[in-house]
Amino acid sequence: MKFSSILRGSRPRRTETSISALGAPFHSFYRDDSGSMTIMAVALSLFMMIFGGIGIDMMYAELQRNKIQNTLDRAVLAAADLDNELDAEAVVEDYMTKMGLDDALVAVDVDEGLNYRTVTADGTRTMPSNFMQLLGIDNMTASGHAQAMERINKVEVSMVLDISGSMDDGNKMEELQVAASDFVDTLLADGSDDLVSISLVPYSEHVNAGPEILSHLNVNWKHGYSHCLEMPNSAFSSAALDMSATYDQMQHFQWNYSGSNSLTDTVCPRYDYERIRPWSQDATALKTQINQLQPRAGTSIFMGMKWGTALLDPSTQTIASGMIANGSVDAVFQGRPVAYSDTDVLKTIVLMTDGQHDRSYRIQDWAYNDENEVVLWSQYNLWHYLNYYVNSWNRGSFYYQKYNATTGDSLLSSVCTAAKNRGILIWSIGFEVSDHGAQVMQDCASSPAHFFRVEGVEISEAFSTIAQTLNQLRLTQ
Repeated sequence: MKFSSILRGSRPRRTETSISALGAPFHSFYRDDSGSMTIMAVALSLFMMIFGGIGIDMMYAELQRNKIQNTLDRAVLAAADLDNELDAEAVVEDYMTKMGLDDALVAVDVDEGLNYRTVTADGTRTMPSNFMQLLGIDNMTASGHAQAMERINKVEVSMVLDISGSMDDGNKMEELQVAASDFVDTLLADGSDDLVSISLVPYSEHVNAGPEILSHLNVNWKHGYSHCLEMPNSAFSSAALDMSATYDQMQHFQWNYSGSNSLTDTVCPRYDYERIRPWSQDATALKTQINQLQPRAGTSIFMGMKWGTALLDPSTQTIASGMIANGSVDAVFQGRPVAYSDTDVLKTIVLMTDGQHDRSYRIQDWAYNDENEVVLWSQYNLWHYLNYYVNSWNRGSFYYQKYNATTGDSLLSSVCTAAKNRGILIWSIGFEVSDHGAQVMQDCASSPAHFFRVEGVEISEAFSTIAQTLNQLRLTQ
């Protein structure tokens, strides 16, 4: 009994202990939660690898896009250059091929005309994705689009050049002639045919418009010695030339006096080369005239500016048409000056002076009201005649002051404002001017950046900068 009970009592204990021993590892594993961190770490690692791989795919695609875009930009710029004589489409293709992107070029479109060329190009490259496939994206696309245009605008230019007596100081006139001639060559270079018209307006104390221009206006003629018009102050508040008005012809006489009966420096310039040359693209004729200019008389900047503005205003179309009919202006300029609303045409004035406004005198009407008196003053310098034939106390009755410096500044400001209000671009050049003269010219310019204050040969740099600015290449997209 005792032995049996011992046997019976021990067996259950051995069996339970054995089962517990066999299940202990599984039970420990079941109750141990430290393995859950390992699973999470593995999962996070997989996610990081996937998203890192997606980032690599996207970075590669962006690198390809930049390469395509940058190459297209350079290609269309080169192809759009009007100096480029190669086939524009072939230029783009060559750029892409040299960068290993010939397979990416999708399309090239070339639009060109007489004065412009626009080149548009598109490129696309499709690449198999690696990690993006896990998101169902098998391929990635890198694309580029570029457009470049070079346009030589149709340009209407008025060159308003000071030829007053102070231009005789040093080498001023010679330096102006070199600068203005280079300006003409730049604007009328090959490729600008029929696009650029230049009106040359020399001025001193007045402006000689020439007999042909005046033949299209209503003029109260007094003589045939020179061809200047008197204008009311109200005319300077508008860019237009009033074609319905009747203008008095400017008297022909010389105010400046050197002690002799000199008649070469008349208030109204008298020689052919001093006349306005309107709407011209004849570089040789323009430069020949520029190189003939001689310093004379006083300074009326406002008068030169009025004519320079009028030759850009549509009001003078009838004058241009008449001169075209006479063969003195190229027929291709029919319709110029064009309407201000024509955005394909740039209207610009280059106004140059070496001084500032001065006084300007006229002979009293009673001493200039018949043919004999007109002839008298065409043969006698005013002060020579007064000194020799008129008592000193009576000389002042022969003349009066029509303009002074203050009036000149005011009239110039008015016509400059009128031109700017019409969208005319005004460049001004102060050539060795005083501070006051510089301020007046800066105020006339379209902005301070359009004003140049120069000394000596710097005048050539100013004219060159203006000429180059009129023709630009720009990346539009």
